[in-house]
Amino acid sequence: MTHSRIFLAALAGVLALTACSEREEASAGGDAGVVNLYTARHYDSDLILYERFTEQTGIRVNRIEGNADQLLARMQAEGEASPADVFITADAGALWRVQNAGLLQPVQSEALSTAIPANLRDPEGRWFGFSRRARIVAYDQARVQPADVDTYEEIASPRFRGQLCVRSADSVYNLSLVGALIEAWGPDRARQWVEGVVANMARPPEGGDRDQIRAVGAGVCQIALTNSYYYIRLASGDDAADREITTRVKLAFPSLDGQGAHVNISGAGVAANAPNRANAIRFLEYLTSAEVQTHVSQNNNEYPASPNVPAPAPVDAYADFQAHPMPVSAYGPRQAEALAMMSAAGWR
Repeated sequence: MTHSRIFLAALAGVLALTACSEREEASAGGDAGVVNLYTARHYDSDLILYERFTEQTGIRVNRIEGNADQLLARMQAEGEASPADVFITADAGALWRVQNAGLLQPVQSEALSTAIPANLRDPEGRWFGFSRRARIVAYDQARVQPADVDTYEEIASPRFRGQLCVRSADSVYNLSLVGALIEAWGPDRARQWVEGVVANMARPPEGGDRDQIRAVGAGVCQIALTNSYYYIRLASGDDAADREITTRVKLAFPSLDGQGAHVNISGAGVAANAPNRANAIRFLEYLTSAEVQTHVSQNNNEYPASPNVPAPAPVDAYADFQAHPMPVSAYGPRQAEALAMMSAAGWR
């Protein structure tokens, strides 16, 4: 699906977006006691964070949920009258699309710049990461050695012809990864990698990351691209069958040019027309606190964004890897080129 089709679909769904309860309806005007949150994250554990914020500050969190493109379209439709104070989503590429539409504003905050490394935030302060995830490889340890998948180049090598499972090209996670490869290697080499990935596919792309891991466990393929937290969820979750899969399917952290594994973020920014700007900044500072980074890591199996916040269990068992230092702000501007490249190669 192209970005234009995604956007049109998002526009069609704007009117269908509703808050989860009457309490969560966003206020159109400024109110010293509220912050209006537009979020593309849908985790029960996040609700606990919002309740704690209200307990600590007295500021009520009004919540509107949707996917990133729906929320972007909604904010555009609302224009200057938008009640949105804070926008939250997964993936730096999605944050860039909202930024590029002029829907986020710069923020200067010593607390934010101290808590979040420069490569995990927008250079102009329009958004900040509060958790990280690595896009890496799940592999069948009976058929693949860790040295076979210790670089991203190897994923596309002839060694894995017909042995790779991967989700669709329009997955923002894949778009950001290919965007990072274009940034690191240039378009010609990145195109060769994309063509190698297509040649290596064991089946047409389908499902999400957990489906790719399960496919490796079922013998459909030897390796799969996945975000780290999906694997950790299977390994530490309640489903015995999924836990059994992770006894046979292991994680590898490929290195990009010897500098570490590709990482992405969940992040947030202050909306361009935020009616409660001071509350919005306070909420961002809360999201990037050690308390919240630890909570998100424990409950959603992502890594803390700050190197000063240790990963808690069960994430700590998978935290001993080198992360590539590339600024995540580089991914978004490359996504259109990445999608065109992937589509041309036959990555559906």
